[in-house]
Amino acid sequence: MTTTVTAQTPAHWPATEEQARAVQDALRGRVVLDEPGPPPGTGRVTGVDVAYDDARDVVAAAAVVLDAGTLDVVAEATAVGRISFPYVPGLLAFREIPAVLAALDALPCPPGLVVCDGYGLAHPRRFGLASHLGVLTGLPTVGVAKNPFTFTYDAPDTPRGSTSPLLAGAEEVGRAVRTRDGVKPVFVSVGHRVDLANACAQTLALAPAHRLPETTRRADALCRTALRTAAYPA
Repeated sequence: MTTTVTAQTPAHWPATEEQARAVQDALRGRVVLDEPGPPPGTGRVTGVDVAYDDARDVVAAAAVVLDAGTLDVVAEATAVGRISFPYVPGLLAFREIPAVLAALDALPCPPGLVVCDGYGLAHPRRFGLASHLGVLTGLPTVGVAKNPFTFTYDAPDTPRGSTSPLLAGAEEVGRAVRTRDGVKPVFVSVGHRVDLANACAQTLALAPAHRLPETTRRADALCRTALRTAAYPA
């Protein structure tokens, strides 16, 4: 059974680009990079994703908790509310986090590792959604994105499990990870309290049959359903 709650924009939430960048600057130094994170296949792992209807000014977030060993659904929650920030590249977390936090708070159990459909350190300001969410919640987080954003990479080898660095100049900000033989890779970056090797291993463990991790697939479907059925007028 899915728990559904209303997402509220927190008090003092940034309203301008300048304010949002100041928040990123203030929080970025709190990202923890020297913890390995939970071993793949153990405990619980939660996927979060967000869908928008800009015409109605509505956002829906989903949090789906899986048993990391079996990938069975343990719990799920959604949150629906008004969009809290305008669309600005590099500042998407400010549109998404209020709803994501509400969905996580509505879960009946601890989420364990959180896998975001987006970026962590692989972000122009090195503070994407996964890092921002991790710092605010204290949870270990990983970003798994569908495209490389503004970064470069050489294609990994064809077999599943192959990786190659995702680069900002000479800096490795993540890795391209082949989750299926010969299929376009996903782009993995550290969020908070997980190292890059473990983030890649977690991604592979969560993607036994498809390009995207099961966490992302389940959360994507659930947030789209929540958005479609949300009772918000245009």
